[in-house]
Amino acid sequence: MAGQEFVQPFLSTTMSIPNSPNDPINTTILMAAEDRIQGFHRLPFHSISEMSKQPVPIVIERLKAMMEAGVVRRVRQTLLATKLAHGALVAWHLPEDKLETAFDWLKSQDPFTGHVVLRNTSATNPGAEYRLWTTLKVPVGCGTLNSHCDILKKQIQAHDYVLLPAQGVFSLGVGHMRRRGLKPGDKTPHPARMESTKTVELSDKEWAVLLSIKEQLKPEEMVECPWANRAAQLNMSTNEYCQIAEMLDKKRIIGRFATFLEHVRTKASDGPVTKFNGLFHWAVPQGMEEQAGAECGRHICMTHCYWRRGGEKFGNAQIMGVVHGLEKDAVLAHKAAIDSHLATCGIPILHTAVFWGERSEIKPSEISPEIYQTWLRKYL
Repeated sequence: MAGQEFVQPFLSTTMSIPNSPNDPINTTILMAAEDRIQGFHRLPFHSISEMSKQPVPIVIERLKAMMEAGVVRRVRQTLLATKLAHGALVAWHLPEDKLETAFDWLKSQDPFTGHVVLRNTSATNPGAEYRLWTTLKVPVGCGTLNSHCDILKKQIQAHDYVLLPAQGVFSLGVGHMRRRGLKPGDKTPHPARMESTKTVELSDKEWAVLLSIKEQLKPEEMVECPWANRAAQLNMSTNEYCQIAEMLDKKRIIGRFATFLEHVRTKASDGPVTKFNGLFHWAVPQGMEEQAGAECGRHICMTHCYWRRGGEKFGNAQIMGVVHGLEKDAVLAHKAAIDSHLATCGIPILHTAVFWGERSEIKPSEISPEIYQTWLRKYL
């Protein structure tokens, strides 16, 4: 119109780029990016490109588009936090009318609590009254798991809690997209190897790089070498930064370069990535824990598999793991296949149960000793 200046409306640069996880190219990228890029990589998007057979610019473009759409919630370098902090799965017993409030408080107020999940199981199962499940990390030298949980117990007004520290790790890696289409009983050729949970000591410089590298990438950092900006923030060259990260990787402290999806809630029009998750418990004869964990952990459906000590409150279960799926019956079919495989291996199942997820919030646990001390002063 004459006399009026035309203003070009802002259009997102990713608006026309497919952002559904079910888009064929996106699916291919996510099957690599979720949990297949193990260890530290100087050029992680190149590694995703090589595995997915998609060009690097397409990998970065599509991940950014999915992040903007809310399909991808974060892209980050994960750590093997069991090497850096005392950790445990924690089961909480609270009054029913306080569960939601406790969930929200732990999600927002305790950075050392990672997963927060409301679960349910048959009332006849041992531990059925423990409806709230969390993961917890306490940095080495900053206190104990019990002392931290005592603070949390007071804050959320819990009746009781049970600490379930890991004795060994058999499987840890989400990968919802690559697990789609798995048949019950699909497993690796060999039993899973058990990783220990022994902690290691780090220098100040190693801690600086570690705390830097674990933070999720901002969209502007999603470039071919995402570490250049992080190195500059620490007044390091990119080469020095990456050399320290590679040393940390050799110490088995670095986990995966991973893409995390909004797997239950969805902001895409084609539905969630997954809908049901079951926390499986197995009790086996004493002395067979490592064998049982290795046989459970080789089943590809399992995103997590640990040797823990549930004690009498949880039917003396020692092997605990999680399976996700779009259908509840499919999750149960995977469990039935694992049960059958254990029997074939001559491993008796003395007790088993499934705790179903109702509501969940997944966030990385903080591991900084300095941040821990600040948090402690606030709540002591």
